[in-house]
Amino acid sequence: CLDGEGKVHEFDSRWRTEDCNDCSCSKTGIGCCTSYMTPVDYDEEKCESIFNKETCSYKVVEKDDHSKECPVHSWVG
Repeated sequence: CLDGEGKVHEFDSRWRTEDCNDCSCSKTGIGCCTSYMTPVDYDEEKCESIFNKETCSYKVVEKDDHSKECPVHSWVG
């Protein structure tokens, strides 16, 4: 399989892209999906979500104080 970056992958192999997608190669082609959950139910007035590409995860923190995490009631992914 040839991915979007021009790299060749063997059949039945798996890898994670720089954009935090989990991909796999089969005889039918390449399939990719996100490797992380996205927060959807939190106080958007008071809080904001920040994506960390190092850990491939979101953190939801107060807009005025990033050291304080906000509760998240629902995630999708």
